[in-house]
Amino acid sequence: MSRLGEIIAPRRLGPGFRWLMASSWTSNLGDGIGLAAGPLLVASLTDDAFLVALAATLQWLPPLILGPLAGVASDRLDRRLLIVGVDTVRTVILLTLAVTVATGHASIVVVLAVLFAVGVAEVFADNTSATLLPMLVHRDDLAVANSRLQTGFITVNQLAGPPIGAALFAAGTAIPFGTQALAVGLGAVLVARIGVHGRPRDVPAGRRIRHDVAEGFVWVARHPAVRTLVITIFIFNITFGAAWSVLVLYATRHLGMGAIGYGLLTTMSAAGGLIGTAFYGTITRHVSLGNLMRIGLVIETFTHLGLALTSTPWVALVIMTVFGAHAFIWGTTSTTIRQRAVPRELQGRAGSVNLVGVFGGLVLGSLIGGALAQHWGVTAPFWFAFAGSAVFVVAIWHQLRHLDGA
Repeated sequence: MSRLGEIIAPRRLGPGFRWLMASSWTSNLGDGIGLAAGPLLVASLTDDAFLVALAATLQWLPPLILGPLAGVASDRLDRRLLIVGVDTVRTVILLTLAVTVATGHASIVVVLAVLFAVGVAEVFADNTSATLLPMLVHRDDLAVANSRLQTGFITVNQLAGPPIGAALFAAGTAIPFGTQALAVGLGAVLVARIGVHGRPRDVPAGRRIRHDVAEGFVWVARHPAVRTLVITIFIFNITFGAAWSVLVLYATRHLGMGAIGYGLLTTMSAAGGLIGTAFYGTITRHVSLGNLMRIGLVIETFTHLGLALTSTPWVALVIMTVFGAHAFIWGTTSTTIRQRAVPRELQGRAGSVNLVGVFGGLVLGSLIGGALAQHWGVTAPFWFAFAGSAVFVVAIWHQLRHLDGA
């Protein structure tokens, strides 16, 4: 077991990283359960495609509107205690949802409000976790540490969590949310064990929050590589968000796979991510970061086309596997570049600018996807995603040169 532990979390990364990894893996299991259970709960309460897409929008909206504030909080407050606090709040919200569903008082309005509240807590927890990592491990070990966290995210959040969530939902609609609450609460306990205090800097008295927010945006705008990453993720998440906001309807109605099949789609994406994990080191040694991103964007473009064309479940599962490998490689590379490039005292705010790009695109995309699905069917968002991605690949291609030297 000690040898396995050394492989998963090398001793040189330190005990603080091991507590962070344990917390991340535990809370991500809970979030993976909610990843399937949340949309299934919404779909059980309404047949309106726009409301189903709105559920995704409300989960993606908090990082867009509160990301900058979360970034300032990460750079001003004790990062460890901030994670513990917001995960405790998230636990209480999820327990409340579980009780509401169990007692039969859940309405579509209540569920959408709870999903929004959970998203608010998550934006502070997720942004702060990313800024805590560089305080625990050496700069040269960031790629290894990020890959371990991503491996856990893929394994428990996307591979194990969704089918468990779908199965628990089938057993009882309140069960997955109670389980998610327990996992998130345990994650808060584990991160509290980290010995280092995560206060990154002393803030001058009277310094305004808007000044800190502006400083983060200005720094990102002036850094070619980080700026390119933010622009790219914003553009491509518009198309991604349009398609993925109605994925539950695509799986259950278009493919006829049912609730378990919907969970299986995300599971195969996670399996692809594990393949990406296995070959990540080899790939980055032979392919420049710019070319790696270019290849990934082409793969994402044709993912949308393939899903738009097929009505065969096994074909969709293969496509999702390839997409998962691309998504892991993109996410790990993007995070490592940002953590290496950004000064410690700006990690929270620069990360929040990236969040604005990520979720700004998702929010816009989900609104577009809901409207398209409502008027032209559940495959319409995938056709939009393919056409939009193809145009964006051409537009952003030259800008990706900034990543070659990152």
